Amino acid sequence: MSAFDDLSLIQLIVERGADAVKALPEGIRKNNEAVAETIENNVRRLIIDETPINPKYFERMSELLDALIAQRKQGAIEYQEYLRKVVELTKRTKNGPGGSAYPAALDTAAKRALYDNLDKNEALAVAVDAAVRAHRQDDWRGNVFKIKKVKNAIKAVIEEFESRRGIMDDAGSVGVAGGEAGTYEGQKATDVVTDQVLELVKNQHEY
Repeated sequence: MSAFDDLSLIQLIVERGADAVKALPEGIRKNNEAVAETIENNVRRLIIDETPINPKYFERMSELLDALIAQRKQGAIEYQEYLRKVVELTKRTKNGPGGSAYPAALDTAAKRALYDNLDKNEALAVAVDAAVRAHRQDDWRGNVFKIKKVKNAIKAVIEEFESRRGIMDDAGSVGVAGGEAGTYEGQKATDVVTDQVLELVKNQHEY
């Protein structure tokens, strides 16, 4: 299916819905199993490519895809219903997070990514976004000193929030707090979260 390599099939599904199947090569189009696997492989590739932009969101998309594939293979869903659901999932994956699922203040993809990966802490997401925008410089990703400036800004926000109510879990992932502010373990957790948020920020197109 050379005409539909990479993500062109994804775009067709977003634009045409289930009718995108009609554009597939005849050998695939006439085989429901081949159609399903072709769509699933393309959606999986998109999820993998987009995961660094918002790990939590695309982890959820991956789980939904796995569940839909399982339903299909078990014969627990009719083909037309499968197509409807896989089209919906494809659109959610391609378009990314948005809509009424997010607070109004999270009006950019970057803010929504921060929110998803900072334990849905709206105030923290907005504060980190503001700090990054205030301290980033042109071509900052390619300069160690400019990166450090952004990192320090992120860390200052995290430390402020952590000192007030805690934001890190004991595993060190972005989430709900585990170490007390000012303690050695608390500082280690802050450093880990700062590094994770910095990597997330680096992957946001708008920064």
